[in-house]
Amino acid sequence: MNEKTCFDIEKCSREIEEKGRIKPDYYSRYNVKRGLRNEDGSGVLVGLTKIGDVHGYVMDEGEKTPVEGRLRYRGIDIKELTQGFQAESRFGFEETIYLLLMGRLPKKDELEAFSRMLGEERCLPEGFTKKMILEAPSDNIMNKLARSVLAAYSYDDNPEDYSIKNVLKQCIGLIARFPVFVSYAFQAKQHYYGQKSLYIHTPSPEDSTSECILKLIRPDSSCTRSEAEILDLMLVLHAEHSGGNNSAFSIHVISSSSTDTYSAVSAAVGSLKGTRHGGANIKVKHMMEDVKENVSDWNDENAVEAYIERILNKDAFDRTGLVYGMGHAVYTLSDPRAVLLDEKIKQMAEEKGCMEEYKLYDTVARLAPEVFKRVKKIDKKISPNVDFYSGFVYEMLDIPEDLYTPLFAVSRIAGWSAHRIEEIINGGRIIRPAYKHIRTDTELSYVPLDER
Repeated sequence: MNEKTCFDIEKCSREIEEKGRIKPDYYSRYNVKRGLRNEDGSGVLVGLTKIGDVHGYVMDEGEKTPVEGRLRYRGIDIKELTQGFQAESRFGFEETIYLLLMGRLPKKDELEAFSRMLGEERCLPEGFTKKMILEAPSDNIMNKLARSVLAAYSYDDNPEDYSIKNVLKQCIGLIARFPVFVSYAFQAKQHYYGQKSLYIHTPSPEDSTSECILKLIRPDSSCTRSEAEILDLMLVLHAEHSGGNNSAFSIHVISSSSTDTYSAVSAAVGSLKGTRHGGANIKVKHMMEDVKENVSDWNDENAVEAYIERILNKDAFDRTGLVYGMGHAVYTLSDPRAVLLDEKIKQMAEEKGCMEEYKLYDTVARLAPEVFKRVKKIDKKISPNVDFYSGFVYEMLDIPEDLYTPLFAVSRIAGWSAHRIEEIINGGRIIRPAYKHIRTDTELSYVPLDER
């Protein structure tokens, strides 16, 4: 008997990679908008939205002019929104969800009823926690979140009804349960992969979303008002960023095929998991840890500046030449989310005894744009984005890295839901861009197996 031939996956992967490469000049030859970006870096216009408005520059006679960043939810400036609920000492995420879904701010009784509904919807269906989370733990919480979303389909009595009423009901259910999916998945990972005690707390319907999260992930189920307030602000700032970001666009693409809500949302979760999208704040945290280790005096701005230059020159940290958390695809002079977050971070740093770390972040934020300009010898305006600060906030709240991107998802499910509904109302056509075939070798013919 002849020995069985083993499939050489290493050899095949090399062959696939070699034959699969497309010459870079082909993209310019055929005017391909790689990444759906124009040559000036702006996004290709592929849709219209009434949900989020991201503004970071103006075009004047073909030239991009930098301006202070602006972010609006349903026409309301994010600064005005956050200052509004903070002035009244209220949590704002529930109000933000209502705004994104409904297109207007809720009245007092409407907000109370909506918040109560979210609280009551948090408890998972009977058997879900054990069967879907604890009996199949995952080393990556984002994958477990996607699985939980898909599993929720089986617990829905009417999952294939695409009426706006039913889709809205489904979205509200997912928005309410995302904090629980994430928190229980985290506890399962801690227990089964980290050999730590398992804590499955029952969510209180009276808690805000931020309070719910902190109480579910902590062994003693406790949190202070100030901790919940800054996490609430994080949720508000990450809730929406127009339809062009990768995960929101994924929701539009998948929804355009007329699939169910759970399939569409799980695809968005998969998109957000990517390090180019939802994992940037982890990179910032690692970079700042590297700066701390290699700059002995954090107050020595010359030393900090020199190390930033080494990072840009691919001589330090991960050798990519990237200063993570600096710059944005749209914002130029400022990211309004980073500006609003910076105001709160200082208060939290004082409370947590982290002022030295805060000062270092502030120093890097001030110096990096000038170092970038000098080293790269270009006048492109860059500024800190929200990812530059968000990891530091989570660190001060003693939230593990495993939860950074999942918490982003807990927030962004609000925007995703609004975009799914918008696509159902206005889409009407499956999204299908074109790919040009450019194979350059001679036409191949089928050859019988024994003659190959």
